[in-house]
Parts: sequence; C-alpha cells; structure tokens
Amino acid sequence: MARKSSGRRRRSRGPEVLGKPRGVIHPRVAKVGPEHFGIVSVDCAKARSKWMLADFYGNVFVPPTVVAHNRVEFEAAVRQVKEAIHRHGIEDLLVAVERTGRYHHPVQRAFAAGAFEVRTVHPFATKQFRLPASPGVKTDDVDLAAIHLAAVNGFALIEASLDESWRELQLLTRHRRDLVRKTSILCCQIKEHLDAAMPGYAACFPKLWEHPAALHLVWQFGSAEAMRRAGLIKMSVQLRRDGIRYQERTVERVVEWAQNAAPRDVAAEGHRRIAEALNGDREQKEQQIRGLEREIAAKLVRTPYVLLMSIPGVNVVSAAEFAGEMGPIGNYANARCITGRAGLYPSRYQSDAVDLKGSLVRCANRSLRYAILQIADNLIVCNHHFSLLAARWQQAGKDPRHTRVRVGLRFCRIAFQMVAGGQVFHHPCCRDRSYILDKLMTFHKEHGTPAPQVLTDLQAALPQIPRAEYAAEAVPLRKELEAIQEHRRRGPQPIGEILPLVLASLSVVQSGESGDQGPT
Repeated sequence: MARKSSGRRRRSRGPEVLGKPRGVIHPRVAKVGPEHFGIVSVDCAKARSKWMLADFYGNVFVPPTVVAHNRVEFEAAVRQVKEAIHRHGIEDLLVAVERTGRYHHPVQRAFAAGAFEVRTVHPFATKQFRLPASPGVKTDDVDLAAIHLAAVNGFALIEASLDESWRELQLLTRHRRDLVRKTSILCCQIKEHLDAAMPGYAACFPKLWEHPAALHLVWQFGSAEAMRRAGLIKMSVQLRRDGIRYQERTVERVVEWAQNAAPRDVAAEGHRRIAEALNGDREQKEQQIRGLEREIAAKLVRTPYVLLMSIPGVNVVSAAEFAGEMGPIGNYANARCITGRAGLYPSRYQSDAVDLKGSLVRCANRSLRYAILQIADNLIVCNHHFSLLAARWQQAGKDPRHTRVRVGLRFCRIAFQMVAGGQVFHHPCCRDRSYILDKLMTFHKEHGTPAPQVLTDLQAALPQIPRAEYAAEAVPLRKELEAIQEHRRRGPQPIGEILPLVLASLSVVQSGESGDQGPT
C-alpha cells in the first residue's frame, strides 16, 4: 500500500559520513593541507601518560614520549609540542586524549591550559581501531596509533563543559545513590545477623526499619528468653521510659513471637552485637542521605529541571538525578540526543535477509540511562497515564523491559519539551499535573528542613516557573495556609510564616493593608 504524502518537504541532510562520527575534522584538514595538520595522541594512565605528535597522514614528528603527571613535565610537554609546530610548519592541531576513568583529566587540563583544542577518544573507539592492525598486541605505542586513527576518522569528540554548579549537582546525586546502595547492603547484613540471634523476629514487622520499637527492643533485651521473662508490661514500660513511640499490638506480636521462638544460632550474642554496630552505621548513613537530599533540592530549584516535578510520579530526588546526569539542556538539540546518549535503543545485527534486534546497546552513558529508567519505574507505578499504558502493553504480551524502555523514551520527549521550552506538565492524556511548590513544601516537611532554607528554596524555584502558572501553584499553598490557621492551637507552625511570603511572591496575596486576597 502506497504511503500518503505528509505534505511536508523533507530537509536536505547534506553529504553522509561513514560511521556517523561527531568529531569530523576533514574541512579543517582540507583548509591547511594534511601535511600541515597535527594530531597529538595521548594514552593515559594513573601516574604517567604517553603521547606522540603526527600529521594527518601519520608521519610521526615527536615519537612516543612519557610524561609524568606533574606540573613541570606537563609544561615541558606543552613546550615540546609548540616547538614541533614551528619546526614542521603545522598550521592547525588538536589533542586527542583517550578517556581513562579520571586519569585523563590532568592531561586534558594541562594541554587546554597550553591553548590547544583538546578532544577525548572513547576506549571502545581505540579498541576498534587497534584490533585490525594488531589483534593480539596491546601496548602503549599501539594504542597511540589507534588513538590517532580514531581522531583522523572523526571519533575524537569535544566534551561539553560543565560549570561548578552542574558538576556539584552531579557529584551530590551520585554520592547519594552510592550511600543508598551501601545502606541497602547494611540492611541485608543486619537482617542476616538478627535472624541468627533471634530467628523469625524480623517477620513480626511488615517494615522493620519503619518501626522505632522493633530494633530498640532487640538492643534492650537481646534474646527471646529475656523478652519472654519481661512480658508485655515490662517491655511497654521500657519503651515509654526511653521515649519510643509504639502501639500495644506491636508489643503483643513480639511477646507472641518470644513464646514460640525457635532456638537461636551458635554465638548468638556475637551476632546481636554485630547487628547493633551495623545498625549504628545504617542510621548514620540515613542521616547523611537526608542531608544530601536537602542540598540536592537547593541546587535543583535553581535549574529549569525543577519543572519536571509537575509530572505526577517525579519527585525531587529523581528530577535531580536526571538533571545532574543531563547537564545544561542547551547541550541537546532534541530528545533523540538524550536517548542516544543514554543508549535507549536496541543493538542490531543485519546481514542480507537476517535482521536481528537484541538488548540495549552496551556503549552508553550508564548513569543517565539509570536515571531515566528509574523515573520510568516511578511513572509506571505512580502516574495514571503511564500505568494504563503499561497495563495495556502487558495484556498485549510485551516484555516488562520493553515497557520500561518505552516509558523512558516518552519521558525523554516530554522532559525535553518542558525543560527546553520552560513549560510545566500539561499532557493531554493525564488528569492533572502536580504542583511544584507543593511538592517542595512536602519534601522539606518530611526532611525537617529549617524554615529559612525552605523559604530560600521556594523563592529560588519561582523564576523557573512560568508566570502563567503562578495562580495554579498558589492553590495548594493557600489550602495549606488555611489549614494551619484553622488549627493554630496545635503549636508553632514555621510553615505558616513562610506561606504568606511565598503567596505574595506569586502575586496572589497583596499587602495586608489592601486586604486583597487574590483569586480563590
């Protein structure tokens, strides 16, 4: 069946380039001539690196040379390159540095300080250019030749630079993620030792860590026998004396467990002491996580990515992780650039009539992919529109992984339109959008943030929100203020002092003298 014309004129894409490299240098080479275009190849290591200078054809001007990672040798290497430029009549030059963890950063900064254009080559590209010529040999000199070939073929790329604020947001979100993983490991270890000391005790609580009395009783009594002797009354008295909130049915479950507890493991007291020590580490890490999340929120509200919180299912932490891995939205031409960098497309093998698609491509920014897929999981659970889509795809027999990726792709398209266009979430298939300031207020109440920081964050978020949305953002805040004023007898309410200032910034509440309360 013939495809109908859309009526749109296709844009001319220009000449195609094999391999789709993004660091094409051929126009610059044609301008000065291949013999006058120099490429400095650098193979990095931890304490020292190896570099060489050759022209576009591969004629070596400076043979492979070792440079230690210190100021004196970096300055000597830059001086040697400049002398070679004058000696061999090089009119244009770039430095191609292979990415090696964080070890390439000192080299990158040193050559950039010498007024050279510095580009990076992915190790995967180096490997592909090394294997055809030297399939069984990997040395520094062979890698330098491969780096040179990668740069010649356009695989030496210019990295988008991040200023300090973006880099700090990325570091904080990654540090928080690392602490969360370590905390999860600690929780598993605590349960393992607790089950050895008191078999079946953890099963008395649906969520062990959310019951303040659960672990407190373990540290105070230490064994099922001791709890059996203490009974309901003594354990309740102990909890009240220590100021631990509890419900009587919780203690009743513990007493019932103690009366029927299985024999404990050998060296049970040692297991209990280890569990107590690990729990102290867990509590300390949870405090660090809460502190980090407050810092992350303070940085998120100063970026346009705070608008993503208007999507139901996207909270402060997930929006901040996405923002930290993305960087400035100006680095992306469209949403496909986001999904391409994250590697959210399948690998493919095609030969003649064979055309197979596999799992997601291996070469990708894994941190960005993780942030997108985490948001996709949240949207499937918490967002009405995406949960219906997921249920429909499940009924159609789609793989859950396929559903997760499709939701991630749709989120990237929506996020690009919102962040690049400065818009809040107005999706035609969803019921309502969430309110950014209300989410921030809830977040800070849960984290016990001091009132001055709450006010600072709310005021910092206001310039990122379109003025046309100020009235909508004020609705939940006004309801919160009315509830606080109605129940003032419950004690001091710091938020009650913040809300009038925020509402005044939204131009919903005028000065107290005018008596204008704005739209309701």
